[in-house]
Amino acid sequence: CRCCAEGRRHSSILYSILRSQEHQERAAPAGQAPRGCPCGSRRQVALRSPQVVCKAASAVLVKTLRFVQNVPCFQELPLEEQLLLVRSCWAPLLLLGLAQDRVPVETVESAEPSMLQRILTSRRHGEQPPPRAPAPPPGRQHHGPHLPSAAEIQAIKGFLAKCWSLDISTKEYAYLKGTVLFNPDLPGLQCTQYIEGLQREAQQALNEHVRLIHRGDEARFAKLNVVLSLLRSINADVMAELFFRPIIGAVNMDDMLLEMLCAKL
Repeated sequence: CRCCAEGRRHSSILYSILRSQEHQERAAPAGQAPRGCPCGSRRQVALRSPQVVCKAASAVLVKTLRFVQNVPCFQELPLEEQLLLVRSCWAPLLLLGLAQDRVPVETVESAEPSMLQRILTSRRHGEQPPPRAPAPPPGRQHHGPHLPSAAEIQAIKGFLAKCWSLDISTKEYAYLKGTVLFNPDLPGLQCTQYIEGLQREAQQALNEHVRLIHRGDEARFAKLNVVLSLLRSINADVMAELFFRPIIGAVNMDDMLLEMLCAKL
């Protein structure tokens, strides 16, 4: 494939990522979500100001895909490879973008009645207890909305707080995004060696930048890699449900990403 051809122009991740990175950051206080009782993990969570946050998240997603499209070495990949990469990493890239733009995510919790509470309530009114929803057959996934729990939202807030505490720079965000974008371990990729090389270049560029700018902080590179490890716990369904469903309803992210990737953003 064309992506494996030798002598590609501007193949350095250092050049291509920085070339396309936007340099505007919004300042906002970085608050940490309070720790709660373990039972809070079973509570459903919603955004306090969904219209404001979802609009900001949509703008960050557009800017993120524009950033991806402007990476020359990404453009050299076949469209099928591009789509596979974007579909697999849009959620962590969006979260990095939210952290970079310092978008505050404030939520409110609403405890869902337990089965016991439902039974007691129905008996008071002389009603039959509500039946338990049948579990989906083995091997078949439930396609209903994935309602965010307090624990899942806490993971998102914890990630944002971690990024804000490190005061990550524009260049560092760019290298982190490059590392996330070029994931050679995805099933179905054809240009794995090429993509693996791009990911390695992103990590090397990040390491060199940290050593140059943060000479007195030998642990900073490791701290930034911890940020990458935190992204593995982020559920893409939760991201879609939290940041897009409140304003556009049920959405097929694969279809939306394909449309946005093929459009000139």
